[in-house]
Amino acid sequence: MSGQPLLSVRDAHRDYPHSGEPVHAVRGVSLQVTEGEYVAIVGPSGCGKSTLLNLLGAIDRPTTGSVTIGGTAVSALPDKAATHFRLTNIGFVFQRFYLLPVLTAQENIELPMAEAKVALAERHERARELLGYVGLAARADHRPAELSGGEQQRVAIARALANRPIVLLADEPTGELDARTGGEVIALFDRLNREGMTIVVVTHDEKLAGAARRVIHMLDGRIVRDEPLLRRA
Repeated sequence: MSGQPLLSVRDAHRDYPHSGEPVHAVRGVSLQVTEGEYVAIVGPSGCGKSTLLNLLGAIDRPTTGSVTIGGTAVSALPDKAATHFRLTNIGFVFQRFYLLPVLTAQENIELPMAEAKVALAERHERARELLGYVGLAARADHRPAELSGGEQQRVAIARALANRPIVLLADEPTGELDARTGGEVIALFDRLNREGMTIVVVTHDEKLAGAARRVIHMLDGRIVRDEPLLRRA
């Protein structure tokens, strides 16, 4: 871990219009995530944790305040530049996988590389490497419907890693999985972090939160507690 701030949120507010009265989803949040950290954001439904994750991933931008990722003030980027930044710097993992059903596992992993205009031979090599990393080398030619939920999520994680992101963001990545397959995903995140990947997860899963090195508790759009956990040997 280098000790350098990789993600920085300063006094961020995110308001949404709703029947004439704004919804204050995030209220004055300031947060730094250091390179190499593994952070879990927890709290009750509607507390603003997914909104904060979207701000951290440049999917959304704050109403006021700022978000900086890897030295880039992403909250100030125009839409096209923000889209390109996400593609080349941020890996996303979602609860529902979002694999394209007509594509094989390998083709799903190659898709973000194709969007980033990576050469075909390099895409093939990188996708095969990632399939091996997540333990699915033998499933390269299977489509999502032919894979279990846990396998689909591992393909989704491999896809998120395809363009070598500087941070991996995950929103309820074990939410659709049973305890055993959820445990496989937790173990994979742990391995990634031990190898240097910066990870931020939003979760209700106590086991996933307990595997992180730091837990941020949110309530009513605010951070109410930020606690480091002991790093396991």
